[in-house]
Amino acid sequence: MPCLECPDPGTEEGGRWEEEKKEDGVKWMQLEHRGPYFVPPYEPLPEDVQFYYDGKPLKLSLATEEIATFYAKMLDHEYTTKEIFQNNFFHDWRKEMTSEEQELIKDLDKCDFREIHKYFVEKNEARKALPKEEKQKLKEEADKIQEEYGYCILDGHREKIGNFKTEPPGLFRGRGEHPKMGMLKKRIMPEDVVINCSRDSKIPEPPEGHRWKEVRFDNTVTWLASWTENIQNTLKYIMLNPSSKLKGEKDWQKYEVARRLKDVVHEIRAQYRKDWKSKEIKKRQRAVALYFIDKLALRAGNEKEEGETADTVGCCSLRVEHIQLHPQLDGQEHVVEFDFLGKDSIRYYNKVSVERPVFKNLQLFMKNKDPTDDLFDQLTTHFLNKHLQDLMDGLTAKVFRTYNASITLQEQLKALTNPEDNVAGKLLSYNRANRAVAILCNHQRSIPKTFAKSMQFLQEKIDAKKKQVEEAQEEVKKAEDEFEDTKDAKAEANVERKKKLLKRLEEQLARLNVQATDKEENKQIALGTSKLNYLDPRISVAWCKKFGIPIEKIYNKTQREKFAWAIDMAGEDFEF
Repeated sequence: MPCLECPDPGTEEGGRWEEEKKEDGVKWMQLEHRGPYFVPPYEPLPEDVQFYYDGKPLKLSLATEEIATFYAKMLDHEYTTKEIFQNNFFHDWRKEMTSEEQELIKDLDKCDFREIHKYFVEKNEARKALPKEEKQKLKEEADKIQEEYGYCILDGHREKIGNFKTEPPGLFRGRGEHPKMGMLKKRIMPEDVVINCSRDSKIPEPPEGHRWKEVRFDNTVTWLASWTENIQNTLKYIMLNPSSKLKGEKDWQKYEVARRLKDVVHEIRAQYRKDWKSKEIKKRQRAVALYFIDKLALRAGNEKEEGETADTVGCCSLRVEHIQLHPQLDGQEHVVEFDFLGKDSIRYYNKVSVERPVFKNLQLFMKNKDPTDDLFDQLTTHFLNKHLQDLMDGLTAKVFRTYNASITLQEQLKALTNPEDNVAGKLLSYNRANRAVAILCNHQRSIPKTFAKSMQFLQEKIDAKKKQVEEAQEEVKKAEDEFEDTKDAKAEANVERKKKLLKRLEEQLARLNVQATDKEENKQIALGTSKLNYLDPRISVAWCKKFGIPIEKIYNKTQREKFAWAIDMAGEDFEF
């Protein structure tokens, strides 16, 4: 059996995807690893770095001090200005204090973390300013940890592990206006961790003085270790790296399921249109919800425990208050106005003109209901997904999202790509196609803080380049006049040289202008989520091969490893 430090003795790369299939449900026969790498213990603050309460220095117990540093590090972040963040932090912090500290520290406004904040800012700056040799030493230490914990042996192959470190303790941020922001994320201990490996492997040893919560030998799952985090009570996993064979196969299968949907989607659409007129209200609700999932790429929306998380909804859990019906709006008929918080508390706001039967059904579903009542009161995600399974094996609401995202990218690339464009122009078309998908999937981000500054910097570069182009145009005119006067070969060669320089500068200016357009259009759209999770990478690979675009212009090194299977498989004629 190969050791964890040895290179993979397995088959050629191409053969990785074609190895023998295991029986249904079995993901591996042999799995060995070292377990997770735990965050080092807390290092106390130096004696001269003080926390102040009500203007007086106060020495905190170790556990209380550690949590104070979490807040102090975030003093310059807008999170610490939010009341809900402050309240959650203070509530959780007080729970961890000694009884003496609880007696004394009763008001967050009297707490002064500024000296601790300053200490961490300076520490950060010092780390950035380290000499090259010191940075190299730190890199070597990190590489050593990666070498020891970052690989496993899976069926004779040495595979990279994705996230082999446990998350450090800290304060929960959440996305959007999450009601739990500011709560304490506790330190993960070996006693919280379930290990998964094969019976015949060397079981990883927990850190000295500790034990694992449990050791399992489950070869129907692909995770190596798991634990429950304390904020949302969700399971966290240590998984294989996206570039691993198992992950690649899973990815490939996901897109193949979405490609199968292409063959039956017309029948499914015809069926739900028919169901809009069904005598059963339950079927009508299912048909309208399916129309939204298909047309708007809405998530299905899962039932959640009351008050467990933010008030986020998906299609099935929409309430009457989340939509408004307009018989006419902005010159369009039968407009539905959506306004709700979706996954990660990201607002979904959209006005859509829908087909008349959909509009009529929505009026019926909303009749005699209060704003807080369910719009689809007879529909559950389970009922919807069971119906989807009956329509096509493996079909879920998410498959519609993947299908519609991939089809949209392919169609947009065909419509937008001009074969005559240079590489920068083609990449702008690619990003625009990707943007159309991100908008469809509602993948938003807040405008980066550095946006205005970097835009200004880019504009300065454009202005400087324009000036160079103008100067080069004058130089060309001068050279041409000189040639008109002398008609000699030297003057003619000078004209050619000046024209070449002008052409190069004009191309550079065009590239900068494309970059600025791209940046501006992209400021509130997150392209990464759809690119990595919803778009069949073979579409992008085929586009690159067809138009001679280097793949590294679309996917970085990590992404190329993740999509190695697609790069191997897709030729320029690939069609989703």
